[in-house]
Amino acid sequence: SYFGDKSSCIENTSTLNLTSSSSVRGLSSACAGKPPLSSSRSVCRNHTPLMGYSVTSSSAVSSHTAASVIVAVVEGRGLARGEVGIASIDLKSPEVILSQFADNTTYAKVITKLKILTPLEIVMSNTACDPGNTTKLFSLITEHFKNVTFTTVQRKYFNETKGLEYIEQLCASEFSTIFMEIQSKYYCLAAAAALLKYVEFIQNSVYAPKSLKVRFQGSEKTAMIDSSSAQNLELVINNRDSRNGHTLFGVLNYTKTPGGSRRLRSNILEPLVDAETINMRLDCVQELLQDEELFFGLQAVISKFLDTEQLLSVLVQIPKQDTVKTAESKITNLIYLKHTLELVEPLKAALRSCNTPLLKAYYNSLEDTRFGIILEKITTVINDDTRYTKGCLSMRTQKCYAVKPNINEFLDIARRTYTEIVDDIAGMIAQLAEKYSLPMKTSFSSARGFFIQMNADCSTLPSGQLPSEFTKITKMKNTYSFTSSDLIKMNERCQESLREIYHMTYLIVCKLLNEIYEHIHCLYKLSDIVSMLDMLLSFAHACTLSDYVRPEFTDTLAIKQGWHPILEKIAVEKPVSNNTYLAEGNNFVIITGPNMSGKSTYLKQIALCQIMAQIGSYVPAEYCSFRITEQIFTRIGMDDDIETNASTFMKEMKEITYIIQNANDKSLIIIDELGRGTSAEEGIGICYAVCEYLLNSKAFTLFATHFLELCHIDALYPNVENCHFEVQHVRSSAGSREKIAYTYTLSKGYTEEKNYGLKAAEVSSLPSSVILDAREITNRIAKKILHRQKSTPEMMKQRAVYQLAMRLVQTARNSRLDTDSLRIYLKGLKKKCEDSCTAPRRNDEQ
Repeated sequence: SYFGDKSSCIENTSTLNLTSSSSVRGLSSACAGKPPLSSSRSVCRNHTPLMGYSVTSSSAVSSHTAASVIVAVVEGRGLARGEVGIASIDLKSPEVILSQFADNTTYAKVITKLKILTPLEIVMSNTACDPGNTTKLFSLITEHFKNVTFTTVQRKYFNETKGLEYIEQLCASEFSTIFMEIQSKYYCLAAAAALLKYVEFIQNSVYAPKSLKVRFQGSEKTAMIDSSSAQNLELVINNRDSRNGHTLFGVLNYTKTPGGSRRLRSNILEPLVDAETINMRLDCVQELLQDEELFFGLQAVISKFLDTEQLLSVLVQIPKQDTVKTAESKITNLIYLKHTLELVEPLKAALRSCNTPLLKAYYNSLEDTRFGIILEKITTVINDDTRYTKGCLSMRTQKCYAVKPNINEFLDIARRTYTEIVDDIAGMIAQLAEKYSLPMKTSFSSARGFFIQMNADCSTLPSGQLPSEFTKITKMKNTYSFTSSDLIKMNERCQESLREIYHMTYLIVCKLLNEIYEHIHCLYKLSDIVSMLDMLLSFAHACTLSDYVRPEFTDTLAIKQGWHPILEKIAVEKPVSNNTYLAEGNNFVIITGPNMSGKSTYLKQIALCQIMAQIGSYVPAEYCSFRITEQIFTRIGMDDDIETNASTFMKEMKEITYIIQNANDKSLIIIDELGRGTSAEEGIGICYAVCEYLLNSKAFTLFATHFLELCHIDALYPNVENCHFEVQHVRSSAGSREKIAYTYTLSKGYTEEKNYGLKAAEVSSLPSSVILDAREITNRIAKKILHRQKSTPEMMKQRAVYQLAMRLVQTARNSRLDTDSLRIYLKGLKKKCEDSCTAPRRNDEQ
């Protein structure tokens, strides 16, 4: 696959709250006059979500799009408990995504998957919430998704045989290879059966045969970022203000289409783990940056596309009842389809001169003859000059006159009648303006129909009021809006004529759609191409605004002068840059420094750069290489973590337990301020034990702490590196007190800034005798600890030899140096090793 990722997750930062989280409801047979799907506890649904939904232009799409994904979840029973099947469908996109995996008792994978999907509604079996026998999975999901509607259906609807039948019936032929993947995936098939039956019920429509894109998505093709880490890193939602764009998504989002925005969001939350696919994307970004004509040409075409996925979703649904609303929706979307197909040739032209394999593959995909076949069939019925336009009256006109004349005689007569009524309305308003000598003009809105509008000062009106024949008067500043009884009657005649036009046009459109259904699956390909190109253009656009560089993929994490991408967007000046280096023999970094010295920002920066690299974006640095990571875990200390209380401490323990249970050798682990929620002795003990546990794996770990005692763990583990953030002491102009100036610069070794509490006491009103006693006692304790932890010459030699061996392995794997340069580098390694064996450690001499 040239896409290699999930593309249908709807961008959503605000969920639609239909019922309270505690209200587990089903469906009542009274809702639709059919056998109920649900258990006996039911509340009737009084709405049909997104029925007859029409595609909106990209300019009208808010960044906070309403949730529209429905998810069905089912878990195995007995020995199969922990095996979970998930099926989801976006009501705005005709794609079913199936997942099945074994999860542990924390159900971390399930919760993460659901967080990414941001569901409008979750469907589960009624047996999952039996009174007194509620499953742990159900309890956890309801706990994590308090603003999401929950619906329970009878367990019999979770039927894997029926699920396979649904997939065979609905899956488009181009995606039929899915059967090989899912035949033995009983739980995701069972979830699919319940999901599709439920969607059919609430939508009051069915999907056309062979019309859906069906995809199986395991958890092994993308990196896992748990929901807590996504929140800590502010990937898609700002922690202070959910409407604020200061997130990684906000930094990279220069997309022009809703599909591109959704793809970017899903990629950030689920980065790729295949280096070949990532590099193909990076090749595209590089070409777009080097070829301005290609960049601007593609951007101009892509920005004209509407929401192709949503368009497809509406086209492949067959309503069970024909109404004026469904008729109008079908006509509108046929116009959108024509508009979309007319952009294929300009898109091909923009891609014609491209060089990278991925862009060439997209160009070749656009050579599909079905695009031309569909457009040709449409233009035999639809007027050539029918266009997608902005403005409700303009679009109404396009719909009325969409079908060519002489195809249906009665339609032509109805349209002439409609035109006469519209002309009569305009003439009547002109007569009224002349009669009262007022500057009246004809206006239109979808809610009111035709009405009269006038810009006039109140003082110019007779007696300061409009004539009595005008009704429904509203005023905003000097603009009056109103109507009359005659105009209301003419609007009713206009609507009646319009209904006749839509009905007859709808019959013609349905016949046309039946003819093109067999070819319509090429639009899935087009949708994928447009959203991917939009995202790649967005990456290239972000690069032009900052000095990002292309990442490389090796077995090390090496960043030269990297900076925080979100902070750069917020700050007036460019953030301070710092280096980072982690490798197999140097995979654990302990970071120290005073409060506010930059530790947390630096840790987040590393994770954000890793994610940017793995989605195919350039990275904020002078140079960078990354090891592909399969999991990113963060435990970031918040301001309230300093407060010692039981709830904070338990939260810490849950987060660390989760990391320990789920981390592997390909994980990136970031831990900040662990152990602050308890006493210093316990905190040090817990931190030390966690460090030793993580040191037994090959995971890359960055561990920020205020416990300087942890820094001496490098005497026992040669793969530990100590770093600290430097600060400077600046005396005030009076010369009596010192202030700390933060440099935000990372240096080797652990911090020399000790006894932060004593320094805080010095600037307080504590008696000097108390401060002197405290300092003396602190120094005695520190000397005893230092004496016990001081490295011996033998330890130092072992550490130097270990680090030399690891550097030699790294050089053998990744070096691109010529013979002479390599010889010089190896001599330098040898000298460094010899010096390290004899020189005392700087911090030990303190």
